[in-house]
Amino acid sequence: MEKFFKISNVSNHVVKVELSNGKKHNPLSLELIKALTNSLKEVSSQENVKVLIISSEGPGFSAGHDLEELRQNKNNKEFFQNLFNECSNLMQTIMHLSQPVIAEVCGIAAAAGCQLVASCDLAVASENASFMTPGVNIGLFCSTPMVAVSRNISRKKIMEMLLTGESMSAKDAVDYGLINHCVPVDQLQDKTMSLANLIASKPISTVKIGKEAFYKQVEMPISEAYNYTSEVMAKNMLELDAHEGISAFLEKRLPEWN
Repeated sequence: MEKFFKISNVSNHVVKVELSNGKKHNPLSLELIKALTNSLKEVSSQENVKVLIISSEGPGFSAGHDLEELRQNKNNKEFFQNLFNECSNLMQTIMHLSQPVIAEVCGIAAAAGCQLVASCDLAVASENASFMTPGVNIGLFCSTPMVAVSRNISRKKIMEMLLTGESMSAKDAVDYGLINHCVPVDQLQDKTMSLANLIASKPISTVKIGKEAFYKQVEMPISEAYNYTSEVMAKNMLELDAHEGISAFLEKRLPEWN
């Protein structure tokens, strides 16, 4: 099976995972989802990696699940359960990686492709990009994509996207909180790398602590969240990077991270 994605080190601390079936708008087949999940875990385990970027070749980011594959398995409930469970596992894997993950979105991100963008910690898109959950148009409501997207944008807006299947522009996606930045297409890679390098300049232990804490606290009641994050900060204060950062600030010098 051809993986349909490739992995490259774009700097000492930044790794790019590029979806590479651009001619078909990078469909997310079951085998691709499994391979991508395993590869992300493997890359994340490398000590020098501080940031991951998920990008794509071709005019679109990802059109979502492979419709040909869905049609070939039209009466196979076991296949569908496996597919959607593995897709959900991929999205949760991205959330649980130690490193921040940035989606670099050149074009359309639809259905599970939109879910992939929403599951990344940050997203940068070109002005040509658009986002949609169009399953309603083909009789397949985007139920799993809405889990990630509804945790990024307002309820009314995601319901509009789900019920109409209409697309959202990159500019509107910034305004509604689905992505962080919208730039001209010729500036997309530079903007993404600038953001990645800025994050990579921060202490890796602190970023790891912060990402894990963010996703845990965001689902908690507020009092529970404060209790949890108070404990996290107390532990964080015992880290060498916290000692070095505070000392460097007080001594008016640049920190030397571990």
